[in-house]
Amino acid sequence: MEWEAGSWPPLIQQPPTMFLGEYLHTFDSKNRISLPSKFRKDLGRVVVVTRGLDHCLYVYSRKAWEKEARVYAAGASGNAARRGLARLFLAGSFEADVDGTGRVLIPENLKSFAAIKEKAVIAGVADRVEIWEEQAWKNYTAAIERDADVFAEKVDEMN
Repeated sequence: MEWEAGSWPPLIQQPPTMFLGEYLHTFDSKNRISLPSKFRKDLGRVVVVTRGLDHCLYVYSRKAWEKEARVYAAGASGNAARRGLARLFLAGSFEADVDGTGRVLIPENLKSFAAIKEKAVIAGVADRVEIWEEQAWKNYTAAIERDADVFAEKVDEMN
């Protein structure tokens, strides 16, 4: 069996990183938040934080961000929708060091974008981590849980 470049052949390479779970954390007075210990090794010592969809923040390992950024950069001079997403994600990104205790600094403009004050939910979503304002996360997940059957049918129709 042949494997495409960058794919994951079992027993030969490490599987792709998969972030899972949700955690409630509090920002300190210096706009730092502690990343869940389960995420720290795979995120590494430097992360990229950027504006995300649904008014949350996306956090990527540097390696995952390089891959993601290439996709957006390729569309940066395309149609208006591609340019807009490139600007949202690329111009809004911030490279941050993870300190020895697992904390990362989130700039005020990014906290403001996500309407985060003090408490935030840190959620693992496949290859990225998302940071949500606590109540926004509760509202979002309640709506998704309520409408999950409808979403599942729509996804089936797309396939």
